[in-house]
Amino acid sequence: MTDEPARPWLVLASASPRRLALLHQIGLEPDEVVPAEIDEVARPRELPRDLARRLAREKGEVASHLAHPEGPERRYVLAADTVVAVGRRILPKAETLEQASECLRLLSGRNHRVFTAICLVAPGHRVRERLVESRVAFKRLSAPETQAYLASGEWRGKAGGYAIQGLASTFVRSIVGSYPSIVGLPLYETVSLLGGEGYPVLSRWPRDPGQPEQR
Repeated sequence: MTDEPARPWLVLASASPRRLALLHQIGLEPDEVVPAEIDEVARPRELPRDLARRLAREKGEVASHLAHPEGPERRYVLAADTVVAVGRRILPKAETLEQASECLRLLSGRNHRVFTAICLVAPGHRVRERLVESRVAFKRLSAPETQAYLASGEWRGKAGGYAIQGLASTFVRSIVGSYPSIVGLPLYETVSLLGGEGYPVLSRWPRDPGQPEQR
């Protein structure tokens, strides 16, 4: 009689409901959600892509220490961070009306870049990372559009002061890159990292009860 292999344990190092919803979209349910509270202020002269990478890595490291202590040999910690930039200027995760208003002013009628970095801390403390860059073009916003969006409150806590999956989708003229990455989690890269490190992604997908099991 052989022992069954331990079931892998997936930890999402984020309190973002958008990242959780994206994981659900691809059939993955984290066993644990461990928000990693870190200082997200950019360092002097730090580039947007470097900031996204660093924050995702720091979140992954912090969450790996805070996660359930049992079974680190089967634990997968997934962390991500999204940074919105106009040129080299990093836009904040808007928390005040003034910040959101300034973000919309900078984005109006212009192209900007969205960098989402993911970090996977795999069993054996192997660290794997990916960075996805997308380009988004905004229409020129009218004063009534700006005021209505600010009044909605949808911008609160969002990188760049907007949520592309919400009302702000009406401002987007074009996207070059990954839509789920702009929302907060690049799914292709996430599955590639997990699968490459031995996480059984497909086994977590739902099965049609009317279909015979594959052998």
